[in-house]
Amino acid sequence: MGEETKAGKVESRRVYTGKIISVDVDTVRFPDGSTGELEMIRHPGASAIVPFLSDPRGEDPQVLMIRQYRYAADGYLYEIPAGRLDQGENPRDCAVRELKEETGCTAEHFDHLLTMYTTPGFTDEKIHLFMATGLLAGETKHEVDEFLDLHPMRLSRALEMVEAGEIQDAKTIIGLLFAAGFRSGR
Repeated sequence: MGEETKAGKVESRRVYTGKIISVDVDTVRFPDGSTGELEMIRHPGASAIVPFLSDPRGEDPQVLMIRQYRYAADGYLYEIPAGRLDQGENPRDCAVRELKEETGCTAEHFDHLLTMYTTPGFTDEKIHLFMATGLLAGETKHEVDEFLDLHPMRLSRALEMVEAGEIQDAKTIIGLLFAAGFRSGR
């Protein structure tokens, strides 16, 4: 066997800095020792929340979904609340903040479900997924570019919407399926 080469970044060049993302062109050493350039979208990460309006272990609990306008999707999508991490922000703190801003709710409990890469082929974005229970209603504080409304529904209905292709947002699909499995103890 030959000597194993350490894969990783050789150098990086920032080509764009925006409000939400930055784009770098990285020279990368691959596991076989060769090098090449990759365009990488840099994102600070996000937190997303599956908010339960009733006991998640109860018979067909209610979840609080949002229906939000998404320009990239050319219309409205059903989603779970989520938002970008502020610089240096703890993912749980971000989840608490985003749940309040988007739904007006606070929660007695936040359980971390998982952390996932969204599309590691071209971005370093990670989403930290939480389940929130013991919700208390309050006032929303939407950002100027957020157009959304709240849609409470039974978990069974949300899962039917996933199966029918009516829910197309990946973090929402993963969150609902994971929470449904978590809820049932699988």
